[in-house]
Amino acid sequence: MSQAWVEGIAGFIGSLVIAGAAYWKKSLSASGAVAAIVMGTAMYALGSAPWFGTLIAFFVTSSILSKWKKSKKAEAELGYAKGGRRDAGQVLANGGIGLLLCAANAIWPHTLWWAAYIGVMATVTADTWATEIGGLSRGKPRSIINGKTVEPGTSGGVTPLGLTASAAGGLFIGAAAWGLSLLIPDTLRGSESAMGLLALLVLGILGGLLGSLADSWLGAVFQVMYRCSKCGQEVEKNRHCDAAAVRIRGFTWMNNDAVNALSSMAGGLACVVMSILFFSLR
Repeated sequence: MSQAWVEGIAGFIGSLVIAGAAYWKKSLSASGAVAAIVMGTAMYALGSAPWFGTLIAFFVTSSILSKWKKSKKAEAELGYAKGGRRDAGQVLANGGIGLLLCAANAIWPHTLWWAAYIGVMATVTADTWATEIGGLSRGKPRSIINGKTVEPGTSGGVTPLGLTASAAGGLFIGAAAWGLSLLIPDTLRGSESAMGLLALLVLGILGGLLGSLADSWLGAVFQVMYRCSKCGQEVEKNRHCDAAAVRIRGFTWMNNDAVNALSSMAGGLACVVMSILFFSLR
């Protein structure tokens, strides 16, 4: 049996176990579990432990945080387009760009693919941590556009606690990526082993912060938002209080999944630019 088949089977088994556990704990829907298995299998087959492991690090910590003090975050989550169980759209929005980067690195190995991947995963982690931890903030968030206070759960709202959590999430991804790169045997070391701890921590924290801020800005300016016809609350979904909601701004196609995908691309691009300017990676 070829090495590719062995890695593909190992990736499938690992992804099946993790996605199955997430489905059982209600962190993934059925479609989300299938998407996670396909993505994880492909990531392991095309990449290596750092690529696959960094994706898992994001998913596991984000799933845990989504369940942490859930009752206290329930009010802010009422207006979200989707609940705590990630579906296939959310899985692809958070990891699809990373999978494409992993495939590109398999075809044409280069450290910049890995730098971009760090930015993508730092962004989705930073954004998720900011949402889950920032939702516990005692003070009201402020709009990233004008600094005015907004209701919890409003797209584009940021808090000091959320920004701190965002930085911590990006830092975590940088550290996890470095630790996982140490698992690669010397004979198999590639582009993902060419960056040291300091570089990965810098890319993680800055890429994560920039990407998550891009997410907030896109959410505030372009994401489609609706107003409930019954309670008057501004929400991300077109139905609320069992009634149709009225679109008040944004592009219809720019839902939360689109915002997540675009912001992760922004975080990845930021890390590529920083790698070229500060770490001489070309």
